[in-house]
Amino acid sequence: MRWSEQVIEADDGALPGLGRAGLVRSVQTPEFEGITFHEVLAKSALNRVPEGSGLPFTHTVNTFRGCTHACRYCFARPTHEYLDLDAGRDFDSQVVVKLNVAAVLRKELRRRSWHQEPVALGTNTDPYQRAEGRYRLMPGVISALTEAATPFSILTKGTLLRRDLPLLRQAAGQVPVRLSVSLAFIDTELQKQIEPGTPSPAARLQLIADIADAGFAPHVMLAPVIPYLTDSTAHLDELLGSIAAAGATGVTAFPLHLRGSTKPWFLSWLAEHHPALVRRYRDLYGRGAYVTPDYSSRLRERLQPLVFGHGLASRTDRLDDDRAGAPGGSSGRARIHAPGGRAEAAGAEAGGVGLVAAPAQQQVLTLF
Repeated sequence: MRWSEQVIEADDGALPGLGRAGLVRSVQTPEFEGITFHEVLAKSALNRVPEGSGLPFTHTVNTFRGCTHACRYCFARPTHEYLDLDAGRDFDSQVVVKLNVAAVLRKELRRRSWHQEPVALGTNTDPYQRAEGRYRLMPGVISALTEAATPFSILTKGTLLRRDLPLLRQAAGQVPVRLSVSLAFIDTELQKQIEPGTPSPAARLQLIADIADAGFAPHVMLAPVIPYLTDSTAHLDELLGSIAAAGATGVTAFPLHLRGSTKPWFLSWLAEHHPALVRRYRDLYGRGAYVTPDYSSRLRERLQPLVFGHGLASRTDRLDDDRAGAPGGSSGRARIHAPGGRAEAAGAEAGGVGLVAAPAQQQVLTLF
C-alpha cells in the first residue's frame, strides 16, 4: 500500500491516513485488551526492494502494520507516522490488518512479469504476532507463494509459526523455504521490559527446536545486541549455548540501532529504568543512529570465540540444498539489517565473522 499517498478530503470518522486505504472497519476484542485492529482491503501485496540493496530477495510481503510485540527498539516504528499515528504506543496498539493479502498476492503472482523471485516475510512487522492467531493470514500467503513456485523466507519472534510447520514442510518440497527466529535475550525479566508482547526466551528456544525437528535448518537473529545490557560475555555465552543446544544452524548479530522516532521512544525507557546509562548512550550514538565503529569492533572480538566455541560458525547447509528445495535448506549465511528496514542481506563469506559496511555507514556485525 502507498500509505504516504493517502489523503482525506472530508472527515468520515476514519483514522487519519486510513480513510482512503481500503478501511473496512476498526474493531476491539476482549482477548486483545487495549488493541484496536483496523481491517483494510489491500490494493497490493508485493513490495519491491530497491535495486542495488544487495539483499538476497527482491520483494517483501507484510500482512500487518504495527505490532503487538511492542519491542522498544523496533526500527519500523516510524512507519506508523505515515498513517498519522504515533511511533510509540499507537504502533503497539493500533494494528492494521490486510484482510485480503493472500488473494491479492495470488493475483500478483499470476502476472506474466513475475519470475519467481525470492520473497521475504517479517521484514517490517512480525507476520506471526498474536493477531495472526485471530486472522490466520499466513496459511494463504504460504500457499500462494508455493503454488507460484516462489522461494520465500520468514523471520519471526512468534511461536505461532509452529502451527504452520506442516504447511511449510509441504512448501519446502516444492520451493526453497528459509526459517529464522529472532532471539536476543536469555534474561526473561529484561525481555519482558524491552519486548513485553513477545514469547519468552524459553518459548522461542522451543520453537527453534521444533523447526529443526521438522527438518529445517533454523537460523537465529541474535539482534539487536543492546549495549551495556545484553552485550556481556556471560549473557552472550549463555544465549549462544542455548541457541546451539536448540538446534540452530547459524546466527547473526548486530548492535542496537536507533533511527528516527524509535530513538526517543527507546531512550525514554532507558532513562526510566537505567538512568545511569543515558550518558553512555549519548557518547555511543552521538547524534546518529548507529554505534561507534570502536564499539562494533569490540563486540565482534567478544562474540567471535563464543560463536566458534558453540559450533555455530560451521553449521551451514550447502546452498545447493536450498535450490533443490530440501526442507532443511538454509545456506546458514549471515543476514544483516539494512538501514531501510528489518530486511536481511547477504553477509561475508561463509565460515567467519566479519564487520560489513552497509549504506549510511551502518556498522553491522555478521556471524555465521
